[in-house]
Amino acid sequence: MSYATLKTLHILSMVLLFGTGLGSAFYKWMADRSGNVAHIAIVNRHVVLADWLFTTPTVIFQPLSGLWLAHLLGLPPGTPWIATSLALYALAGACWLPVVWLQIRMRRLAEEAVAGARPLPSQYWRMARCWFWLGVPAFAAMCVVVTLMVFKHIPGAL
Repeated sequence: MSYATLKTLHILSMVLLFGTGLGSAFYKWMADRSGNVAHIAIVNRHVVLADWLFTTPTVIFQPLSGLWLAHLLGLPPGTPWIATSLALYALAGACWLPVVWLQIRMRRLAEEAVAGARPLPSQYWRMARCWFWLGVPAFAAMCVVVTLMVFKHIPGAL
């Protein structure tokens, strides 16, 4: 695969990862704020599905394609902007894994509330707060990773 093709796929993958994450977070947060249990259940189901369809493949592809690109350029993984990107990516991943678990649990709680025509339990709202606050460092880390992708320093490049 050519460098240009791989770079294009890497950038598209990052856009998909970033867009799915931000979009899912926005719609879930807005659904939760609505208080409409049926709406919350549907959005939670879609957020979990989006994670499996879009986020998971891009989470895997991003570091692999990034390291492959660096290899093609002859840059070692210890290059400062690469090492920093990988560390921030690991931080985002460390936040994302519990978020996935929380989303699956919140989906189940919301579906059970709808089926039983009950309000969401307090456990749901505790999980939603945790989900939100785990997203803050993950989102910030990914913003810095994208910035490093754009403004990296490659010796000999313009």
